[in-house]
Amino acid sequence: MNQIHYKNCCKSFQYILSILVVSLFWGSCTDDISRAKKIDQNAIIYPDYAGITIPCNIAPLNFAVKEPAEKYVAVYSFKSKEVFRVSSGDGVISVPEGKWVSLLKEANSQEFTIDICLKKSDGWVKYNTITNKVSADSIDNYLVYRLIDPGFETWNKMGIYQRCLNNFDETPIMENTMSGGNCMNCHSFCMNNNNTMLFHMRADNAGTYIYKNGEIEKLDTKTDSTLGPGVYPSWHPDGKHVAFSTNRIVQTFHAIPDKKIEVLDTLSDVIVYNLQEHSIFTAPGISSKGRLETFPTWSPDGKSLYYCSAKSLSPKEYMNIRYDLLRISFDPEKNSFGAVDTVYRAAMTGKSVSFPRISPDGKFAMFCLSDYGNFSIWHPESDIYLLNLETKEISKPEINSDQTESYHTWSSNNRWLVFSSRRFDGLHTSPYFSHMDDKGTFSKPFILPQSDPLFYDRFLKSFNIPELVKSKVNLDPRIISEEINKKPIKVKFSSKL
Repeated sequence: MNQIHYKNCCKSFQYILSILVVSLFWGSCTDDISRAKKIDQNAIIYPDYAGITIPCNIAPLNFAVKEPAEKYVAVYSFKSKEVFRVSSGDGVISVPEGKWVSLLKEANSQEFTIDICLKKSDGWVKYNTITNKVSADSIDNYLVYRLIDPGFETWNKMGIYQRCLNNFDETPIMENTMSGGNCMNCHSFCMNNNNTMLFHMRADNAGTYIYKNGEIEKLDTKTDSTLGPGVYPSWHPDGKHVAFSTNRIVQTFHAIPDKKIEVLDTLSDVIVYNLQEHSIFTAPGISSKGRLETFPTWSPDGKSLYYCSAKSLSPKEYMNIRYDLLRISFDPEKNSFGAVDTVYRAAMTGKSVSFPRISPDGKFAMFCLSDYGNFSIWHPESDIYLLNLETKEISKPEINSDQTESYHTWSSNNRWLVFSSRRFDGLHTSPYFSHMDDKGTFSKPFILPQSDPLFYDRFLKSFNIPELVKSKVNLDPRIISEEINKKPIKVKFSSKL
């Protein structure tokens, strides 16, 4: 055999070998599930992303199949036609971002399906088809939350973070590793606007930090005429006023398993801060002796301030303290309040209102109801309720669980709700999303998607105060750390109108 013929034979052999390798590889990657045995059973997937309505701009809903098998295949289809499939050897279904975005566009306002097939020792099986809907209603692009240890006695590392809901990008707005290990809380935005924000720092570098139109102010909101500094905030729609509660807070710790911590007010009022004048004012209707006023929230037209109010009792009678939902009229041009009326008498039903939020269209008030008190995040019985402000009809949406539901925020387009829930394990708080239709009906909630679907098994922080904002907040720890050592602006008390 001459050298040229030998080389040609080698090339032919290499070509045939490469074809065989490719064929074997393709055969191993192309799973023949056409003959899979159908079983009338729902696959156990984690997180539970089955039978849900999702925004048209949400990140991929990666999940894990909690069934033993040799191999896993998830087939994504639209109008009975396969769009793509994802194969896995360990049950983790990670959807390529490009394919996911294409699916959301194609199935906008319609349903798509997921068929889960598993290869067992005796062949392939196919579970019941999962049907999900893509809503044409987008969700605000960012979610801002505080990450904090689930205990309440003290704090360790914490921070305020923003997560892009279109993908898995998370960036810090502020971390206490850059501010002396202090506490920070109560971040709040004006009408879901990323350019108008505030939050508090406690202990070292204490103050209320207001970020508006690219500028930061550090405030001392405590005055000689008020109980203390501002606590729970709510931005007026004009961006020129902020309502705060001011509270004397007591913590008690139970010695029984079902009740861990009780947080209650011995005194509390509602005050309003005027940004332009650096002044605080209040009124008898929101700052009265003998009553506890807290958790202010503005109506979207700015003409009313809603808040929670209860008869003041001794801390020993904490189980009898129950808050109603009240409303007082407001004139932002004159900085003046008007008449007070009771929106919902929760105390008469044996319940207590906390965390009221008004829908952007002004039609609904959403709040938590628990057996007593106002710090419902430590009450397992706390559920979310919806009050139609026009008909006065109150309903309990099917978004609640047997664990705590607490803080909640509306999207700017009035269609999405994000709320805090401890349904995952009874201890850690996680953000869940639900879609509201024209009739006020909510869809099955789903947890914030993560790149790793097993994320929540390993993550030991709680997501606190989930707030939806339209776009990215142009703040980071480096920018804020430049302000923390500055002397705060001392706010003055204007009047009690």
